[in-house]
Amino acid sequence: MKPYDMREMTLEELKIHHDSLVDELVNLRIKLKMRQLDNPVRVRYLRHEVARAKTILREKMLGAKPGEVPGRPAR
Repeated sequence: MKPYDMREMTLEELKIHHDSLVDELVNLRIKLKMRQLDNPVRVRYLRHEVARAKTILREKMLGAKPGEVPGRPAR
């Protein structure tokens, strides 16, 4: 999912999306350890997606505008 799609979600929808990504990541890591994973690159992709979701969640919680660094004065 693209960042602009996540930014259009409500805070509650974004939390649900983040939780589902984390659940999927845990399941993929288990499969990876048991060598049952077909596409190990998916783990890396999901790690990036989780980080992206966390960043956007934090922006929304602090009320920051997209691209703005919370706590730092605008230039």
